[in-house]
Amino acid sequence: MAPRLSLLEYLDLVYRLTCYAPFKISVNLARTLVVGWYRGVPLKFFCICAVIRVFLGGFYPRQIQLLSPSTRATYQSWIRRKASKLPPTATQESANRLKPEIVPLPDGKSSLLWVGNRAQARKVVLFFHGGGYISPLVPGHLEWCWRAYVEAGIACDVETAVAVLEYTLCPAAKFPDQLQQAVAGLERLLADGVRPGDIIIGGDSAGGNLTAQLLCHLNRPLPGIGAVQLAEPLAGSFLVSPWVSKKTTDRSFRENHALDMLSAGLVTQCGRTLLGPDFGSTSGEDIRHAAFPLDGDGTSFDGMDSVVKEIYVTAGEFELFRDQSVAVASELRSRNPRLVVRLDVFPKQAHDFILLEGRDGIMGTAMSSMKEWMVELLTKSKAMD
Repeated sequence: MAPRLSLLEYLDLVYRLTCYAPFKISVNLARTLVVGWYRGVPLKFFCICAVIRVFLGGFYPRQIQLLSPSTRATYQSWIRRKASKLPPTATQESANRLKPEIVPLPDGKSSLLWVGNRAQARKVVLFFHGGGYISPLVPGHLEWCWRAYVEAGIACDVETAVAVLEYTLCPAAKFPDQLQQAVAGLERLLADGVRPGDIIIGGDSAGGNLTAQLLCHLNRPLPGIGAVQLAEPLAGSFLVSPWVSKKTTDRSFRENHALDMLSAGLVTQCGRTLLGPDFGSTSGEDIRHAAFPLDGDGTSFDGMDSVVKEIYVTAGEFELFRDQSVAVASELRSRNPRLVVRLDVFPKQAHDFILLEGRDGIMGTAMSSMKEWMVELLTKSKAMD
């Protein structure tokens, strides 16, 4: 349900739509064109980044949610549109992969939104969308799930479905609410009889953050959140442009602030919205480290190979979270010699370009690499079955 704004909030929204946003978009686009030309980047996606940066950073979370279709509405619309494009000769098997299926979770606020044939799936991807915990799912997320995971399963003859977690956005919820919902989503899959070795978890940006939170919780359960006992490690995990630290002092923040869709101010504000008073207080240090695992002492990554078999981390050369992504991959490798960790830093890309490729419905570098990783994972798993 879209949030209800007060009269003052509506007036502020009108000002931002009619005055602030057009001006900031013009400034951002001009800067992007100059810096982008100098660095030799593909201008189309970086111009989209300039617009997204204004939308995410120039509006309050409740305003963003009022202007955006909800996660569920986007899912239902995408399923209808995708199913309508099936050719008349499409098989029932193809149609079954595009049947809307929504499974409520116990808290009554979150659900699993299924893409693919849940009933026949041999592998399941538990997917957490990004958006700074303030913005809902967008169609590009679903196209990404379809192309990189469902179609990878078709190519390998290993039916694969995706369970997209519909979680509660901030400020209506704060940490650890979303983690509790992610745990509930995983527990539902296990209760339905899906083996841990047939589950892959992952997400982008804030969804990558939620993935890291869940992996660390599975490894070292947090007080107040139910522990999940895994009979075996998860099949795999992917962290796309993950937000795993609250720090904004990395070299990549200084180098890429003029091009990325994120800004240091936006990252800090989203962190404050997620954690509330614990974001900056001394007493909230343990909570911050649970929410942003890279800021802790690293011990939450010890023994991660008992939780998951392999992890794929991606980032863009020109994004703010590049150094975080490289650091988390390095931590995972150094502390878990048996864990298979793949890191891709894509040249001339910014934050979360796989999402922009999904938005345009193209198999770009990021999408193709993700599908390639998934095909390799499914092929290895199939050989072991």
